[in-house]
Amino acid sequence: MDSGNLTRVSEFLLLGLSEDPELQRLLFGLFLCMYLITVLGNLLIILAISSDSHLHTPMYFFLSNLSLVDICFTSTTIPKMLLNIQTQSKAITYAGCITQMYFFILFAGLDDFLLTVMAYDRFVAICHPLHYMVIMNPWLCGLLVLVSWIISVLNSLLLCLMVLRLSFCVALEIPHFFCELSQMTHLACSDTFLNNMVMYFSAVLLAGGPLTGILYSYSKIVSSIQAIPSAQGKYKAFSTCASHLSVVSLFYGTSLGVYLSSAITQNSQSSAIASVMYTVVTPMLNPFIYSLRNKDIKGALKRFFGMVGKQGTIVLVLMKSPLL
Repeated sequence: MDSGNLTRVSEFLLLGLSEDPELQRLLFGLFLCMYLITVLGNLLIILAISSDSHLHTPMYFFLSNLSLVDICFTSTTIPKMLLNIQTQSKAITYAGCITQMYFFILFAGLDDFLLTVMAYDRFVAICHPLHYMVIMNPWLCGLLVLVSWIISVLNSLLLCLMVLRLSFCVALEIPHFFCELSQMTHLACSDTFLNNMVMYFSAVLLAGGPLTGILYSYSKIVSSIQAIPSAQGKYKAFSTCASHLSVVSLFYGTSLGVYLSSAITQNSQSSAIASVMYTVVTPMLNPFIYSLRNKDIKGALKRFFGMVGKQGTIVLVLMKSPLL
């Protein structure tokens, strides 16, 4: 396949979740609400942590980074989907598609690595409580986040560069609501063997590796909790990692569900619908899981809203003052 075919590709068509006009209006309202809830919820988590000095600890430092990544993760796909529904257009430019794919892979990888780092943080806190602040010092916390960014950036860059070498022919319809890597690879006319090998190797290494780390950390955590003599002590130790365990189960459970559904049904439309779970629903639920199951976050949010309310009252009083 000559390179001339690639230069003629100016845009792709995102088929979305449905072509029914009535259902599209419903989807627009539903995804807009979920997107706003995701952004607002994760933003509140970040503001609560940054405004409360009691939460300036390694665990909440990683949580604030996870919330930021979740905002960016959903922002790579949902705004474009909403725009396409609103303008009744399915088109996305070639450059826009590659850019969207790059940032989607980047933030998905960051989600994965940050959940692993948070599992390690809980492992140190429960298994080595006396040395927790020594081990999880600010330098190490910053380094763990930096390494997560570097690996995710390089992995995303590699996978996108592999797509850039492909040639595309006539069929440029992507049966998804965003430019998904495997769907892009399936559209190619040129040989995709190397792309598939790199894609599978990346998935095994960068998804299987973190999952193995999480499972190992929690196996040690369970062993340490079982060694605690009192029931109250066991409950207190488990409660410190319950929220993280819920988020990990939701993230990997939905991702595995999408993979199995695509492998069993071989239906791209069904896979696109199933992928909504980990691309939209999981980032939306994360703030609720951490705020509802965490007294520190709930307390910080109450203090934050109380501070905002007081500042608003002061502003209103000053505006009504005759001196102004």
